[in-house]
Amino acid sequence: MAKETGRKLIAQHKKARHDYHILDTYECGLVLTGTEVKSLRQGRASLVDGFVQIDGHEAWLHNVHVPEYAQGTWTNHTARRKRKLLLHRAEIDKLESKSQESGHTIVPLAMYFKDGRAKVEIALAKGKKEYDKRQTLREQQDRREADRAMSAVRRRQRA
Repeated sequence: MAKETGRKLIAQHKKARHDYHILDTYECGLVLTGTEVKSLRQGRASLVDGFVQIDGHEAWLHNVHVPEYAQGTWTNHTARRKRKLLLHRAEIDKLESKSQESGHTIVPLAMYFKDGRAKVEIALAKGKKEYDKRQTLREQQDRREADRAMSAVRRRQRA
Protein backbone atom coordinates (compact mmCIF):
# COMPACT_ATOMS: atom_id res chain seq x y z
CA MET A 1 0.00 0.00 0.00
CA ALA A 2 1.40 3.39 -1.03
CA LYS A 3 1.89 6.11 1.57
CA GLU A 4 -0.40 9.11 1.38
CA THR A 5 1.39 12.35 0.53
CA GLY A 6 0.34 15.96 0.21
CA ARG A 7 -2.43 17.93 1.86
CA LYS A 8 -6.11 16.89 1.69
CA LEU A 9 -8.51 19.48 3.11
CA ILE A 10 -11.29 18.12 5.33
CA ALA A 11 -12.97 21.26 6.68
CA GLN A 12 -12.38 24.99 6.69
CA HIS A 13 -13.76 27.81 8.86
CA LYS A 14 -14.19 30.43 6.15
CA LYS A 15 -15.98 32.95 8.36
CA ALA A 16 -13.08 33.09 10.85
CA ARG A 17 -11.09 35.44 8.63
CA HIS A 18 -14.19 37.65 8.35
CA ASP A 19 -14.88 37.72 12.10
CA TYR A 20 -11.30 37.98 13.41
CA HIS A 21 -7.98 39.70 12.75
CA ILE A 22 -5.59 36.75 12.39
CA LEU A 23 -2.40 37.55 14.32
CA ASP A 24 -0.48 34.25 14.19
CA THR A 25 -1.12 30.73 12.86
CA TYR A 26 0.06 27.32 14.06
CA GLU A 27 -0.17 23.81 12.63
CA CYS A 28 -0.81 21.15 15.23
CA GLY A 29 -1.63 17.47 15.41
CA LEU A 30 -4.75 15.95 16.95
CA VAL A 31 -5.30 13.02 19.32
CA LEU A 32 -8.15 11.07 17.69
CA THR A 33 -9.89 7.72 18.07
CA GLY A 34 -10.20 5.24 15.18
CA THR A 35 -13.79 6.07 14.28
CA GLU A 36 -13.00 9.80 14.26
CA VAL A 37 -10.25 9.24 11.71
CA LYS A 38 -12.58 7.14 9.52
CA SER A 39 -15.25 9.82 9.71
CA LEU A 40 -12.70 12.52 8.80
CA ARG A 41 -11.45 10.45 5.85
CA GLN A 42 -15.00 10.66 4.50
CA GLY A 43 -14.53 14.45 4.58
CA ARG A 44 -17.08 15.19 7.27
CA ALA A 45 -16.36 17.78 9.96
CA SER A 46 -17.43 21.28 10.99
CA LEU A 47 -15.20 23.92 12.61
CA VAL A 48 -17.86 26.62 12.84
CA ASP A 49 -18.33 26.69 16.63
CA GLY A 50 -14.82 25.52 17.46
CA PHE A 51 -12.35 27.18 19.79
CA VAL A 52 -9.12 26.26 21.59
CA GLN A 53 -8.69 26.44 25.34
CA ILE A 54 -5.50 25.89 27.31
CA ASP A 55 -5.98 23.87 30.52
CA GLY A 56 -3.07 22.77 32.66
CA HIS A 57 -0.42 23.53 30.01
CA GLU A 58 -2.30 21.44 27.42
CA ALA A 59 -4.22 22.74 24.41
CA TRP A 60 -7.75 21.39 23.87
CA LEU A 61 -9.99 21.80 20.82
CA HIS A 62 -13.63 22.30 21.87
CA ASN A 63 -16.95 22.23 19.97
CA VAL A 64 -15.60 20.86 16.68
CA HIS A 65 -18.24 18.59 15.18
CA VAL A 66 -16.96 15.27 13.79
CA PRO A 67 -20.08 13.19 13.02
CA GLU A 68 -20.27 9.59 14.21
CA TYR A 69 -18.87 7.01 11.81
CA ALA A 70 -21.77 5.35 9.95
CA GLN A 71 -20.34 1.81 10.15
CA GLY A 72 -19.19 2.30 13.76
CA THR A 73 -20.44 0.10 16.59
CA TRP A 74 -20.57 0.72 20.33
CA THR A 75 -16.95 1.98 20.03
CA ASN A 76 -18.15 5.08 18.16
CA HIS A 77 -17.05 8.50 19.44
CA THR A 78 -19.25 11.37 20.59
CA ALA A 79 -19.58 14.08 17.95
CA ARG A 80 -18.57 17.17 19.98
CA ARG A 81 -16.02 15.87 22.47
CA LYS A 82 -12.94 17.91 23.36
CA ARG A 83 -9.79 16.79 21.55
CA LYS A 84 -6.19 17.26 22.65
CA LEU A 85 -3.92 19.28 20.36
CA LEU A 86 -0.28 18.36 19.90
CA LEU A 87 1.96 21.43 20.12
CA HIS A 88 5.44 22.19 21.42
CA ARG A 89 5.66 23.48 24.99
CA ALA A 90 6.99 26.89 23.84
CA GLU A 91 4.04 27.29 21.44
CA ILE A 92 1.53 26.40 24.16
CA ASP A 93 3.14 28.85 26.59
CA LYS A 94 3.10 31.63 23.99
CA LEU A 95 -0.55 30.94 23.08
CA GLU A 96 -1.53 30.84 26.74
CA SER A 97 0.06 34.20 27.53
CA LYS A 98 -1.33 35.89 24.39
CA SER A 99 -4.86 34.49 24.84
CA GLN A 100 -5.01 35.97 28.36
CA GLU A 101 -4.95 39.45 26.80
CA SER A 102 -8.28 41.17 26.37
CA GLY A 103 -10.08 40.41 23.11
CA HIS A 104 -7.76 37.60 22.03
CA THR A 105 -8.93 34.07 21.30
CA ILE A 106 -7.65 30.93 19.58
CA VAL A 107 -9.79 29.63 16.69
CA PRO A 108 -9.40 26.70 14.29
CA LEU A 109 -9.04 27.76 10.64
CA ALA A 110 -8.75 24.45 8.80
CA MET A 111 -8.60 20.71 9.36
CA TYR A 112 -6.72 18.54 6.88
CA PHE A 113 -4.65 15.41 6.35
CA LYS A 114 -0.96 16.08 5.76
CA ASP A 115 1.02 13.02 4.66
CA GLY A 116 -1.68 10.80 6.15
CA ARG A 117 -1.86 12.51 9.55
CA ALA A 118 -4.75 14.67 10.78
CA LYS A 119 -3.72 18.28 11.40
CA VAL A 120 -5.51 21.44 12.48
CA GLU A 121 -4.45 24.96 11.61
CA ILE A 122 -5.23 27.21 14.57
CA ALA A 123 -4.85 30.95 14.83
CA LEU A 124 -4.36 33.47 17.57
CA ALA A 125 -7.00 36.04 16.69
CA LYS A 126 -8.53 39.28 17.88
CA GLY A 127 -12.24 39.89 17.33
CA LYS A 128 -13.25 42.45 14.71
CA LYS A 129 -15.76 45.17 15.36
CA GLU A 130 -18.71 45.61 12.99
CA TYR A 131 -17.12 48.61 11.22
CA ASP A 132 -13.90 46.58 10.68
CA LYS A 133 -15.92 43.87 8.93
CA ARG A 134 -17.60 46.45 6.66
CA GLN A 135 -14.23 48.02 5.86
CA THR A 136 -12.76 44.62 4.92
CA LEU A 137 -15.71 43.84 2.63
CA ARG A 138 -15.38 47.27 0.98
CA GLU A 139 -11.67 46.70 0.34
CA GLN A 140 -12.36 43.28 -1.19
CA GLN A 141 -15.01 44.72 -3.50
CA ASP A 142 -12.71 47.56 -4.58
CA ARG A 143 -9.91 45.07 -5.29
CA ARG A 144 -12.28 42.88 -7.35
CA GLU A 145 -13.53 45.86 -9.37
CA ALA A 146 -9.96 46.99 -10.08
CA ASP A 147 -9.00 43.47 -11.19
CA ARG A 148 -12.04 43.31 -13.50
CA ALA A 149 -11.17 46.68 -15.03
CA MET A 150 -7.54 45.64 -15.56
CA SER A 151 -8.52 42.34 -17.21
CA ALA A 152 -11.02 44.15 -19.46
CA VAL A 153 -8.27 46.56 -20.58
CA ARG A 154 -5.91 43.64 -21.27
CA ARG A 155 -8.61 41.84 -23.29
CA ARG A 156 -9.18 44.96 -25.42
CA GLN A 157 -5.43 45.37 -26.01
CA ARG A 158 -5.12 41.76 -27.28
CA ALA A 159 -8.08 42.09 -29.65
